Amino acid sequence: MSVNMSNRFVDGDAAAEMLERRWFAAFNAASSARAECEALVEAMIATEAAWAEARERLCKLESLRDALGEELAGIDEQYPVPAPQPVRQPMMSAA
Repeated sequence: MSVNMSNRFVDGDAAAEMLERRWFAAFNAASSARAECEALVEAMIATEAAWAEARERLCKLESLRDALGEELAGIDEQYPVPAPQPVRQPMMSAA
């Protein structure tokens, strides 16, 4: 085997090894990115569910508030608040 032939194999092996290392690095990076995406999707699903529940609770509370406000307005119409009477202070004598 000549020197040129052996250098070519060594160079080829080194290039193949470098390519393999790069492939494994890309594989690991893609695996990590996929895991991150899956975790984010789960978080988004949980967040959307919590948001939907909060919106439903908000709608119910706003409806209750509006109904109670209408009842209060009806009571105010039936029983108007009398105007406040001025408070008279007793006069003190200088004696």
